[in-house]
Amino acid sequence: MKLSRFSVNRPVFTTMVMLIVLILGGVALNRLPIDLMPEITFPTLSVITNYDNAGPEEVEDLITTPIEKAVSAVSGVQGVSSTSSDSTSVVRISFAWGTELEEAANDLRDRLDRVLNQLPEGADRPTLRKFDLDQFPILILGIVSELDPIEVRKIVDDQIKYRLERLPGVAALDTRGGLEPEIHVNINPGKVKALGLSLGAIVNSIKKQNVSIPTGTLRKGNYDLVVSTAGEYNDLNELRNTVVTIREGSSIQLKDIATVESSHKKVSRLVRINGKPGIRIAVRKQSLANTVEVAKGALKELKQIDKDIPQLRIIPLVDTSDYIKRSITNVGRGAGYGSFFAIFVLLIFLGNLRSTAIITTAIPISIIATFVFVYFSGFTLNLMSLGGLAVGVGLIVDNAIVVLENIHRLRAEGKSAHDAAILGAEEVTSAIIASTLTTLVIFLPLVFMRGIAGIMFQQLAYVISFALLCSLGVALMLIPMLASKLMRAPLENVSTSGFRRMPFGLHNQISKFFTQLEDNYSAILSTSLSHKKLSLAIVLLILISSLALVPWIGVEYMPASDESEVRVNVSMDVGTNLEVLNRQFGRLEEIAAKSIPETKNVVARLGSSHWRAGGSHTGRLQITLKPIAERTRSSEEIAADLRKKLVGIPGMQIRTRAGQGLFLFRIISGSNTERIQIDVRGYDLETAKRLSGIIQKTIEEIPGVTDVRLSLEAGRPEERIVVDRDRAAQMGLNVSTIAETLQTILSGTPSGRYREGGNEYNILVKVEDGDKMSMQELLDLTVINSSGNPIVMKNVVKVRSRTAPVQIRRKDQERVVTVSVNISERDMGSILADIRQALSGLVIPREFSLMYSGDIEAQEEAFQELLVGILLAIVLVYMVMACLYESVRDPFIVLFSVPLAIIGVILILFLTETTFNVQSYIGCIMLAGIVVNNAILLVDHINLLRKRDQVPIVEAILESGRRRLRPILMTAATTILAMFPLSLGLLEGGETQASLARVVIGGLASSTLITLIVVPLLYAVFEKWFPHKSDNGTSRKERDDSGIY
Repeated sequence: MKLSRFSVNRPVFTTMVMLIVLILGGVALNRLPIDLMPEITFPTLSVITNYDNAGPEEVEDLITTPIEKAVSAVSGVQGVSSTSSDSTSVVRISFAWGTELEEAANDLRDRLDRVLNQLPEGADRPTLRKFDLDQFPILILGIVSELDPIEVRKIVDDQIKYRLERLPGVAALDTRGGLEPEIHVNINPGKVKALGLSLGAIVNSIKKQNVSIPTGTLRKGNYDLVVSTAGEYNDLNELRNTVVTIREGSSIQLKDIATVESSHKKVSRLVRINGKPGIRIAVRKQSLANTVEVAKGALKELKQIDKDIPQLRIIPLVDTSDYIKRSITNVGRGAGYGSFFAIFVLLIFLGNLRSTAIITTAIPISIIATFVFVYFSGFTLNLMSLGGLAVGVGLIVDNAIVVLENIHRLRAEGKSAHDAAILGAEEVTSAIIASTLTTLVIFLPLVFMRGIAGIMFQQLAYVISFALLCSLGVALMLIPMLASKLMRAPLENVSTSGFRRMPFGLHNQISKFFTQLEDNYSAILSTSLSHKKLSLAIVLLILISSLALVPWIGVEYMPASDESEVRVNVSMDVGTNLEVLNRQFGRLEEIAAKSIPETKNVVARLGSSHWRAGGSHTGRLQITLKPIAERTRSSEEIAADLRKKLVGIPGMQIRTRAGQGLFLFRIISGSNTERIQIDVRGYDLETAKRLSGIIQKTIEEIPGVTDVRLSLEAGRPEERIVVDRDRAAQMGLNVSTIAETLQTILSGTPSGRYREGGNEYNILVKVEDGDKMSMQELLDLTVINSSGNPIVMKNVVKVRSRTAPVQIRRKDQERVVTVSVNISERDMGSILADIRQALSGLVIPREFSLMYSGDIEAQEEAFQELLVGILLAIVLVYMVMACLYESVRDPFIVLFSVPLAIIGVILILFLTETTFNVQSYIGCIMLAGIVVNNAILLVDHINLLRKRDQVPIVEAILESGRRRLRPILMTAATTILAMFPLSLGLLEGGETQASLARVVIGGLASSTLITLIVVPLLYAVFEKWFPHKSDNGTSRKERDDSGIY
C-alpha cells in the first residue's frame, strides 16, 4: 500500500486535507438540525369517519365493517385494526415497512370511493390521515388567568394563536380547555306546547332569516351593479325579534317563546394547570423542521406575549426541546468523557505525551469529518447519530494505536523516523483494513433491518461506519506523517529526543510493568501450548458455566428511560358526569402535590382522552418532574410511591406509571402504551368480557403486575327510544322528525352562525333545561305532525333501557377485548412467562382465542430480525477475512473469538441487572465485528513472521503474542473505557445507549483476555490438522522438532 508513503512524503498536502475536513465539519455541525430521534415515517394510515349521534354498535355495523372489508384488499396491507366509539370510526391500516405510502394512500382512496354508497346518509366522508411524528406536540403551554374564562378563550383565539402559528416551522396549534363562546336560544317548552309550534319550524325560521345571498347584478348605464341580500343578524336583538309564526294576525317573535343569550359551548373537557382552571395549547412543528429552533422561536415569542398581555400567565408545561438538548448534551458529554479516558489509557500505555497526542488526533478529525457525512445525508443530530459517535470513540483510535505502536517498535529497532513511519504503517495496513472491514460489515444487517428498531439504528450504523472509515484514513495518512516528523529518536532514548516523558518516574515504572506483563503472558501462553486440551477444556467450562446464568437475565423490548414524567390515568363508573369526576379529581391532585416535591408542573385533563375514545368518566394527570440532576428519586420510584398513596380512593380506578422509553412508539403501534397486552378475540362481547375478567383476576396476583385494565369497560347506561313506525306513519310523523325533535330537546340543534366583530359563533337552539328532564317529562312533550297537529311523543315511541359499550375494538376484522398489563420492578420477560404459566390451564370458549401483543409482539419481531442480523454479520465477517487472508482456515480460527464474548456479555448483564433488549442485541452484533480485531492482529502477525522471516510456528506464536499484547490491550482498553461513561446511563438520554455499551464492554473484556490464549492454541491445532499449502517437509519437520505435538 502506497498511501502511507505518499502522506509521509507530502506532509503539507496531508495537513491541508485534514484542515479542509475540519473546516467543513465545523460548518456542517453548526447547521445540523437537532432532534430527539431520527425522522421516522410509519407505514400506517388511518381512515376517520364521523357519524353524529350514532352509538358504538351502529358505528361498527354501518361504518367500520364496510371500510375494513374495503381496505383489507389493498396490496401490502399487513394488519387492520379499528375503534368504534360514539359518532366516530377510526380504522388503522398497517403496511409492510418500505411500502410507498403515497401509492398506498391512492389505492386506499380508490377503495373508499367504492364503499361510499354503502355508508349511511348522515355519515361524513371518510378522511385519510398519514401518521407523522411531527403531529405530536413539541411544546405544551398552559394559560391561567383571573379573567372570565370566556374572555380568556377569546384572547387566546384572537391574539395568541396567530402569533404562534405564523412562526417559522410551526405547523398547527391545538387548543383545549376554557369556555368557547356560543349563542344559546333557550326555548320554553310550555309556551311552545301551548302555541302548538314545532321545534323544527323554529330552527328553520332562524336559519332562513339569517342569510346573506348574492342575488346577481343590475345593469345601470355603463355599469353593472352587484345586488345582494343582507339578511344576517347584526346583533342579538335582531335574533330575539325573529318572527317564528303568525297567530290570529299577530307575530310570534322568538323572544316570546325563548331567551337568547351569549353563553358558551357545553363543557365536555376540563383542563387545570397546577390546580387552577386553564387552557392547554399544544404546538406542533412542520415536517423536517428543527425541533429545538422551533421551540426556541415559540418561547421567545411567548416572552413578548407576556409583556403585551399581562393579564394572562403562560407556563411552558412540556418542552421537548429542553429534554432533547439535555439528552444530546449528556450523550455528547459521555463521548467527551470517553475520549478523555481513551486518551488517558494511551498515555499510560505509551508513556509519553507526544505519542499520545499523535494518536489522539484521530478522535476529533474522524468525528468532525463524520458531521460532514451526517449533514449531506440529510440526518439530524439525534440520540442515535450522536450516540453512534459516542459508541465509536474507542473504536476510532484502534487503527491509529496499531499503526503508531508498530512504528514505535521499528524505531526501537534502530530504523530512521522516515523509514519507520512508512514501514510501520505498511506492515499493519492489511491487518487494520481487515479489522476495519470486519467492523463495517457487521453494520450492514442493521441497514437492512425492518421495523422501528431498524429505522432507529440505521443512522447509528451509518455514523459509526463512516467514522471508522475516516479513522482508517487518518491511521494510514496522518499518523505516519506526524510520526515521521515528531518521533526523532527511539523510545529507549526518549529523554534526549525532546519527548515529554511522564513525571515522577512513571514512564520507567509503566515500562517495567508491561515488560513483566509480556514475560508472564509468554510463560502462560507457552504452558497453554504444552497443555492444549486442558486449556481449551477450561475455557469451554467457563463458557458453559456462564450460560447457566441466562435464566436470571431479564428480557424486554426497549430499556426503560427516565422521561421526567409521571402519568396517572383515572376512570370512574361509565356514565359518571364531569362534575362528579371533577370533585374526586381534586382529592387526587392534593395527594399528588403532597407526595411529589420534585414536581415542576401538573396538568389535569378531565373528559374524553385525546388518544382514545373516552367519556366524562375518564381523566388524566400529567406530572412533569424536575430534571434528573435536580432530584434523588427516579420517575419509576416516584410513580411507585404515588401508586401506594392513591390506593383506596372510592369510586376511582387509578393507574399510575412513569414515562417510559419509546412511550410515543407504543401509542403509534396501537398498544395503548402498555408493555404487555392480551387480546381476547371473539364476536360476543359478553363472553369476551367474562373471559377477560377471569384473565384480569388471574394475573393481578402475579408479582410485578401493578394493575390490569380491560379495553371493554362496564356498559354505559342507555335509554334507547324506539319509534313505532306504523303508528307514527298513521299520525303523520316519521322517524327523522321525532329524532330531530329529541336532539333539539336534549343537546340542541345548530341553527346557523352569528358574526360579531370579525368572529363567528354557533347559534344553538335547545329546550331550556332539556337535559335535566325526567324520561316521563320528555315523553309528555309533543311533536307537530305534517298536518300541524301536536302528537304526544309517548304515543309513538317506546323506551328500552340497556347498557351499551363505550367503544368496540377490532383487529383483522374480529372483535377484540384487550387486557392491558402495567408492570413495575420486574422485567417484562419474567412477568410474561408467569402470565403464560398462569393462563395455561384457562378454558377458552369455542370461536375465541388469546393473542399476546404490545411490546412482546414488537420484541419478537425485532429479535427475529436481529437474529438474522447477527448470523449475517458473522457470515460476512468470515467472508471478508477469507478475502483478505486468501484462506478459509485462518478466518475460521479468528471467529472462535466471537463465542468467547458471550461469557462477558452474560456476566455484565447479570452483575449490572441489565435486561437483554434491542440495544443489547445491537451491542452483540457490534461485538461480532469488534472482538475479531484482536484475533486478526495475532493471526496476521503470526503469518507475517512465518512467511517473511521463516520463523518456526511455536516461536512465531510466542513472538507474535509478545509483540501484539500491548496493542491488543491498548485497543481493548480504549474501547472499553471510552464506552464506560455511556454504560453508566446517567441523566437524560443516557439510557438509550447504556445497555449497548455494557454489552460491548463485557464481551470485549472477556473475549480479549481469553482470545490471547485460545486463538494461538487453535492456530497451533489447525496448523497440525490443516497445514498451509505452502508448508512442505521442512514445516512438518519444524512441528516434529518442536516437541509440541
